[in-house]
Amino acid sequence: MNIMDENEPKQNSVWEFIKVVIISLLIVIPIRTWIAQPFIVEGASMVPNFHDGEYLIIDEISYALNPPKRGEVIIFRYPLNPSEYFIKRIIGLPGETVTIRNGIITIKQQSSDQAFVLGEPYIPNGFRTGPDETVELAADQYFVMGDNREASSDSRVWGPLPKGNITGRVFVRLWPVNRAGFVK
Repeated sequence: MNIMDENEPKQNSVWEFIKVVIISLLIVIPIRTWIAQPFIVEGASMVPNFHDGEYLIIDEISYALNPPKRGEVIIFRYPLNPSEYFIKRIIGLPGETVTIRNGIITIKQQSSDQAFVLGEPYIPNGFRTGPDETVELAADQYFVMGDNREASSDSRVWGPLPKGNITGRVFVRLWPVNRAGFVK
């Protein structure tokens, strides 16, 4: 006669549950730590392109392989309080000189004597870019600005962004569903 312990099925299901949790953590933690991370937009600094409450996934691994590019939307640690995260667009790259005059942004690259006017199709007409200023970026600094220039605390207020503060680039918008998709 085969006698079965009444607790054996319960123990097996508890053990199976523990194995599933451990395997899930072994997969999720490295992905969330080094590859992708979720963020929720707070505030109006990136309107009309990103709105308060939108749920984003950022790519944390690309910048280990390639440097950030002008025009990319990034998530970074706020230089004046690294416990806070901000979302902004890259305007100026390391070694460049960014000049804002009468609402027009010009960029002078280190390797050239000529400057070019930055085209910004993501900014609606009527959004004011100011105040007038010129900023020379060091080899590890970026100039970032919110798309909603009048409601953005950015490099115009607190200075250039150190490269080490960049967490990653915005990759996917998951919420709201009607605006879901990859971010260009």
